[in-house]
Amino acid sequence: MNYLTELDLSASETLEVLALARALKAARGAPRDDLRGKHVALYFEKPSVRTRVSFTLAVRELGGDVVELGGHNTKVGHGEDIEDFAKVLDGYVHALVARVFAQDSLTALARQFRGPVINALSDERHPCQALADVMTICERFDRTDGLKGIEIAFIGEGNNVATSLALLAARLGADVRVASPEGRGLPAWALEKGPAGSVTQFEQPELAAVGAHVLVTDTWVSMGREEDASALKASLSRYRIDEALIARSRPESIVLHCLPAVRGEEITPEIMYGPRSAIWQEAENRLHVQKALLQRLLAAHPTA
Repeated sequence: MNYLTELDLSASETLEVLALARALKAARGAPRDDLRGKHVALYFEKPSVRTRVSFTLAVRELGGDVVELGGHNTKVGHGEDIEDFAKVLDGYVHALVARVFAQDSLTALARQFRGPVINALSDERHPCQALADVMTICERFDRTDGLKGIEIAFIGEGNNVATSLALLAARLGADVRVASPEGRGLPAWALEKGPAGSVTQFEQPELAAVGAHVLVTDTWVSMGREEDASALKASLSRYRIDEALIARSRPESIVLHCLPAVRGEEITPEIMYGPRSAIWQEAENRLHVQKALLQRLLAAHPTA
């Protein structure tokens, strides 16, 4: 089994991973050997801090070993086909974690690599981030059986982060509203994949925020979008989580951001560091959900 998208696990399987993540978090510090003798390759086409550190520690804290690969020490795309690269790795390591530009690259890797392939980010999806977001929401609202009745408002471009969170949260029963400028909303296929009526696209952030339990945002200019920075910032200038927007949500609402954040653009410092912020808990939870995911996928995979 691979984890190329947030929908690769059923709702019940996702809840099992989240329960395991909570158990691993509670027991962190106790020696574990779940991945003893297992080698995990981390292949990164994009720079990373949280993803690289959290996956590296996840493997090591479960007793496994990590091999780091990327543009600096491979010839993928510069003399070696990505499928050949995957076929070689298949003889060396037990799992492959890949942070890539194109979602198709993950599909190509999975065609030749027999062990689990995990999407650590692509331009289309960010399923591991969505898992951490959902874990944080469950912790803050004391949920173990899903997100039924939880209302989530994503404020900003309908990008990979918004897509994965919307689809995963909706699968677990949440109602998700994504507020984006015209032409920058969720892709049509994402709206079609969500359960009927559970994912809604808005243009007005003020309407999306009304009654929300959770407000979520992301940086206005993602990696690889620097050439479009001026246009992105202009179109997203209204899509900021600040005190006025928070006032439209529930009194107990929380704020999430996958980081890195540009304070004063998509979120104000007062909110980011204020009592509503669950951002640092969210960042830590990347480690715990990824440990649970690795353990679950490797245990279930006959060739790993």
